[in-house]
Amino acid sequence: MLQKIADFYESEVEAMLASLTAALEPILIVFLGFVVGFIVIAMFLPLVKVIESLSSGSSE
Repeated sequence: MLQKIADFYESEVEAMLASLTAALEPILIVFLGFVVGFIVIAMFLPLVKVIESLSSGSSE
């Protein structure tokens, strides 16, 4: 009887973990997208400012 109860709870835990990981994957993908976007913006924003300052300095 204890073996049947253990098997039941083991299958319940496995099902719960599977649904949790299935729900966690899209959240992690969105989070990584924000991180990559932040890094890209952090790299290109100073470059854009330098180009703007060079172009405005040469036109004056």
